[in-house]
Amino acid sequence: MPTVASRAKEHQERWDEVTADPSLRDLPYKVETNAQGQIILSPHKNRHSDLQTAVFHLLQQHAPDGHISVEYALATSRGVKAPDVVWMGVGRREEMRETGDPSTLAPEICVEITSASNTEDEMQEKRALYREIGAEEVWVVEEESIRFFGEEERERSEIAPDCPPAVQP
Repeated sequence: MPTVASRAKEHQERWDEVTADPSLRDLPYKVETNAQGQIILSPHKNRHSDLQTAVFHLLQQHAPDGHISVEYALATSRGVKAPDVVWMGVGRREEMRETGDPSTLAPEICVEITSASNTEDEMQEKRALYREIGAEEVWVVEEESIRFFGEEERERSEIAPDCPPAVQP
């Protein structure tokens, strides 16, 4: 029976194939893979991009020193996922690089911005996958509100406690 680590390794290898495909390089979509290694393309509206930028700025203002990135590829047991925004502490970035590309270790904060096509089950699965590979918090942005999750939903971020529970695009 394959382990989480061996499945993640398989997804890293599949991701190498995906990123090497010249026909996929300049797509205007978020690209992920599912548990079978199939490509999932997620087109999004400009509002989604505006919310990504707004969350990026909130992290700049309220999170400790670290690195913020967008659509950062992570190899999970159920495919390669790319949270919309991530924050990683100073030492975490190097730890993540050591696991390969895409990383099998998640940043401390992974942010998903919901779209009309996202289901609650999909968001629960992504939260679980990010936590399984080491995310301390998963933020879910719905409309203009931010929901903070650790083991359970919490009222505020423990990493960036001054971050408001709302975002303005």
